[in-house]
Amino acid sequence: MASFITHHNNEFAIKDLGDLNYFLGFEVTRTTNGLFLCQSKYADDILARVDLLDAKPVHTPLTANESFTLTGDHYHDPTTYRSLALQYLTITRPDVSYDHVKRILCYIKRTCAYGLTLTKLVCTTILGFSDVDWARCIDTRRSTYGYSIFWGGNLVSWSPKKQPNVARASCESEYRAMANTAAEII
Repeated sequence: MASFITHHNNEFAIKDLGDLNYFLGFEVTRTTNGLFLCQSKYADDILARVDLLDAKPVHTPLTANESFTLTGDHYHDPTTYRSLALQYLTITRPDVSYDHVKRILCYIKRTCAYGLTLTKLVCTTILGFSDVDWARCIDTRRSTYGYSIFWGGNLVSWSPKKQPNVARASCESEYRAMANTAAEII
């Protein structure tokens, strides 16, 4: 590492700040077999901004019987909603990528210390998982799918998306989700 720093210091003005602890909103903790990335301070800041630090925490980001509709209640303050920048929190929290705002914030309150563990690679196996809810959207009957890609046991890519077309059968919806997962792996 010293050789690397010396070599690059000849080309660029760099400074060795020691072990990484905090970077761009990520809290980084070294573990015996890798790193743990967390955004608890960022999550606390969001909760404070919308005055939900004292909200009752919930166990799941979405209730089991919840449905999304175009005619549902809109968030009362769109400016505050846009300022939350929840997409940045999903970097270490893929479980909150798709949900209702107030419930997701109460879930974040309960799970502020959750994050991603990145371990040293012992193998370079790539695994992909996908799932889909066939025609769950009440308004469009389109399916929502999600995938998770793991490289050597580390989660490296994930996404929930609404499928662009209406699937005529659950099998068609599943194949589309698998095809998108395979494309991401490739």
